[in-house]
Amino acid sequence: MPVGELSLPELRARLQGPGLGVKTGPFAFSIRNPGGALARPLGDLYADFPVAPEDGFSDFHVRVRQSGGLRRLLRPQCLFDLDGEVPFRPLPGRQAFALLEWGMNWCIHAHAHQFLVLHGAVLERAGGGLLLPAPPGSGKSTLCAALMCRGWRLLSDELVLIDPQTGDLHGMARPISLKNRSIDLLRSRTPEAFITAPVHDTAKGAVAHMRPSTASVQRVLEPVPPRWVVFPRYRPGAGLEVTALRRLEVFRGLLENAFNYSLLGAMGFRVMADLVERVVGCGVRYGDLDAVIAHIEAMAAGEG
Repeated sequence: MPVGELSLPELRARLQGPGLGVKTGPFAFSIRNPGGALARPLGDLYADFPVAPEDGFSDFHVRVRQSGGLRRLLRPQCLFDLDGEVPFRPLPGRQAFALLEWGMNWCIHAHAHQFLVLHGAVLERAGGGLLLPAPPGSGKSTLCAALMCRGWRLLSDELVLIDPQTGDLHGMARPISLKNRSIDLLRSRTPEAFITAPVHDTAKGAVAHMRPSTASVQRVLEPVPPRWVVFPRYRPGAGLEVTALRRLEVFRGLLENAFNYSLLGAMGFRVMADLVERVVGCGVRYGDLDAVIAHIEAMAAGEG
């Protein structure tokens, strides 16, 4: 049963009780929320994801709850915990869903060392994987969302999961996090897409989330071989500048965005080196979204 088939009362009951089990690619999450406030955003954004059995295995048992004390009455705050561990400071209560998403990302890059994990977006077209490794503020998620809305299959907008055994990319197809000006930009470009109302004054500014395409969720368990690496850098008003990268430059760029490369030791080096041998890499500096999309799609078609 997909999450979207559960009514709001059913979602609240699961969140307040045993937990809502959600399978996102290779990971199963059990999500609890004692107040039940996350029922609507989870129902909207995870509508196509399968509900995991209540008695099934979960990789991560997470909870978003209100903090205690007088502040709970005056300025409600929320906490994220994994099996009782609280890795982040409290946030205002209205940021509860964003905190859940950030916490789920943390669970993966801090614990899922069966993969080499990079910070970046991943999409697929025609059987080939596109990696968009980039630090925050590079326009990565905006570009990722725009490509998904043009028919690319979303694997992830935040975490690149590389299988050390095969070198293939695994996906989660979770909601895309949009920030600040990109929210209105994507609304105007793709009015048919579901985007939540923005939450303002977070650590990242205004934040909203875009629902992943149904096709991306339905194919989430299909890994894809890597084929292209593009390092995006958005600069307002800039013309499109494309720089072809040598293998060593691609390696360095990927390393700058790696979470657990050092932890994996020799295996991390082997996986990264194999990845570099399999891809064509470039850096793009751009101020116009259509221009960079045209370049990426020409590259994917073998024209660039």
